[in-house]
Order: sequence, then C-alpha cells, then structure tokens
Amino acid sequence: MGVPQFKELRRVYGFDEVSISPGPVTINPDQASVEFPLGAFNFAIPVLASAMDAVVSPSFAVKMGKLGGLGVLNLEGVWCRYEDAEGVLQELANTPQEKITALLQKLYSAPLKEGLIGQRVREIKSGGVVCAVSFTPQNAKRMSPIAVEAGADILVVQATVTTARHVSKSYRGLVFSELIDMVKVPVVVGNCATYDAALELMETGIDGVLIGVGPGAACTTREVVGVGIPQITATLDCAAAREEYYQRTGRYVAVITDGGIRTGGDLCKAIAAGADAVMLGTPLSQAVEAPGHGYNWGMATPHPALPRGTRIKTGTKGTLEQILFGPATVTDGTMNLVGSLRMGMGMVGAFNIREMQRAPLLYAPDIKAEGKIFQMAQRG
Repeated sequence: MGVPQFKELRRVYGFDEVSISPGPVTINPDQASVEFPLGAFNFAIPVLASAMDAVVSPSFAVKMGKLGGLGVLNLEGVWCRYEDAEGVLQELANTPQEKITALLQKLYSAPLKEGLIGQRVREIKSGGVVCAVSFTPQNAKRMSPIAVEAGADILVVQATVTTARHVSKSYRGLVFSELIDMVKVPVVVGNCATYDAALELMETGIDGVLIGVGPGAACTTREVVGVGIPQITATLDCAAAREEYYQRTGRYVAVITDGGIRTGGDLCKAIAAGADAVMLGTPLSQAVEAPGHGYNWGMATPHPALPRGTRIKTGTKGTLEQILFGPATVTDGTMNLVGSLRMGMGMVGAFNIREMQRAPLLYAPDIKAEGKIFQMAQRG
C-alpha cells in the first residue's frame, strides 16, 4: 500500500471499522514467521509488554523474554520508589474504586530512589533476557546512563505525546540524537500519532517509534484533554512515514502500535495497517504472572493535578504463555494472540510481517456482527 492510499484511508479508520481481506493464496500458519527485529536484537514474537506497573515487574519481564517477546519496565514507577513494590501493588489492588485515585497520587509522590534503578535492571538481566526500560522525557537524560551502566539493553522514552521538537523550561531540553550518542543502545520513542511527528522522530536516529494517543483501556486522555487519533489511522499514517524514510535513507525504523488492542483480530489489523510489532498492556495484565493482581491503570493516572487514566478491573484469564500462545479457553480472541496472528497471516498468504503489512484493509463497520445474531443475543 503506497503513501497516497495511506493518506486516503486515514480519514475514517478505527479498530472496529476495519477488516482484512483474505488473499488469493493461503499458507500453513506454521510457515508464517512473526520475528521482530529491533536494533541489533531479534525477537521471536512481535509483542512488547507495556511499561505499566500493573503489567511488567522484573520477574514478568524475564518471563516475557523467555517466551520470545520484550517486557518494558517502567523505572519511574513503584519499582524504583519502593523496595517492597509487591506490597504497594497489593495495597492498590485491595483499595475500593472510590479511593483509588487519591491513593495512586499519594503512593506515586514518593521520590525515585536512583539506587533501585540498577537493582531492577540487574534483576532482569539475571534472568538471561534482553532488558528494556522506560523513562519519561524529563528524566531520560539524567537517569538513562544509570540504567545502561547496570546492563539495560534497550531504552524507551515515553510520554502521552512526544515529538522531536519539544519546548521546555530547561536550558537545553532532551535532544534524541544526543541521547542516542550518550547511551549507545537502541532507543524507542513515543508516543506519537501523525505522519509528520513520526517522520521527524525517525530523523533523529531512533530505532523504533511507539504509535497511539489515548486508545488504551485504562487511559482517559481523550476525555480529559480531547487529544487522540483512532489507532488504525495513526498506524497507517506513521507506517507511511516509515516507508518514506526507509526509501530515502535505507534505514528501517520499527513502528510499534501501542494501545487499543484487545483481541487477536485487533493485533492482526494493527500489523496489516503497517505495524512491525504491538505493545500490549491490559491484555497482559490478565496473566497470572502480572503484578497488578487482576487490575491495570495508566501511568498518567497518578498525576498530582490532572489524572489521565483510571484503574480498571481486568481479572485473571490464564498464564502469560496461554494468553500469548494458548491453548485458549475462550472464543473471543483474547487468548493465543500469537496463534491468531499466525492464522491471520496464513489466511492472507503472508509469510512474514512485511508481507502481512501489504494485506488489503476494508472499511466495514458491521463485519464483526454479520450473521452473528445468536452470538449477539447471548452476549446481550
């Protein structure tokens, strides 16, 4: 799909309005490669676990790595504020909904302990997996070297909206090209949602860009400040920027769709829209191994003045391995996500992610309910 087609499609697409057209050739799903390269690393599956305290702990990151994906630990969350982060997370899970925002604001007001940064990184590295960590732009320049010195392999710089041209009160704000030269590890930056913003970020030399503003299940950014773009639209737009940049420079920057993915079908559509990988939060918070005890909340939820998120009860669905690889015990596409991707790739004849990105997308708002009258009645 060329850039003009991306520009035409971007007007209306959202996850529930898109379907993938089956191709003229099908393949055995077992033949489909879902490998995902990022910098010098190659991952067996194109799935990152979101840098959310209820999703990724050091032990969860190790488990995720051993299953072929990448868990991103938020080094500005409870894991670097409290020695006993597990106890804090248990308290958050046990608190009534009407008191949770105030408690989150209180607990996240505790100062960051720089000594815990290296400790958490070493806990992940001791598991023998690639270690990815996340900072906000305001802390990335100061704290990233600590994490990298401790052994962090990949750095994620993440905020609700991040651009290459950010005006701040500091004498010299965060310049991504300078950060890359300083840390000398792959750098992923997000979030953005438009062609121009993604292209400018790629020009700085980053290795990956996170796509999505406001689509996450625990995020209220769109309600609070009115900023956001439908996730398929954003993915199409930013993938077009990647193709333009790649054709011009020969350098490939990974596009990672972050947020709004609930099912295997959503994952397939994200890849077909141009994503190289997806970042998952709430779906993985339902794993037995997730540290949130069946809950999830956005990392902007604890903001002291303007919370932009809420704690949601996700429940526990199965082990992380079941959610990623099955066997599924439900029929709604929320388990065996990687199996869903392989099956979808087989149906459109895609042998790899790049071929899946060329699958035709259709605007079809009612296709999920087409012919499903008995299912809809049962769910109602």
